Amino acid sequence: QVQLVESGGGLVQAGGSLRLSCAASGRTFTSVTMGWFRQAPGKEREFVAAISWTGSSTYYSDSMKGRFTISRDNAKNTVYLQMNTLKPEDTAVYYCAAYGDYYNIDYYYDPKKYNVWGQGTQVTVSS
Repeated sequence: QVQLVESGGGLVQAGGSLRLSCAASGRTFTSVTMGWFRQAPGKEREFVAAISWTGSSTYYSDSMKGRFTISRDNAKNTVYLQMNTLKPEDTAVYYCAAYGDYYNIDYYYDPKKYNVWGQGTQVTVSS
């Protein structure tokens, strides 16, 4: 079983950058597709990005493509989310999660397909 702890959130001005980290423990981390989601107050949890277990495939929500970059370092059991050109509408709690299927990752955008979640880290972008 994988356990996840996010860090790196905070308060930043519009146009600024943040890098979120997700530290994983558990021997199966390197075999797992990982995702980042976010949830703003009063809104549903939203897909942000995902990365295959090798790191060779990455997927992004259209609204974040070009501004956010997901990466992973399996030697450090860590997944990252580099966020650039942040906007006030990016304000949310950001969660990392481990995908629950080793073989079919077609549903990387669906939070129901992820079976392990971190506690979340708050990102606030001021205008």
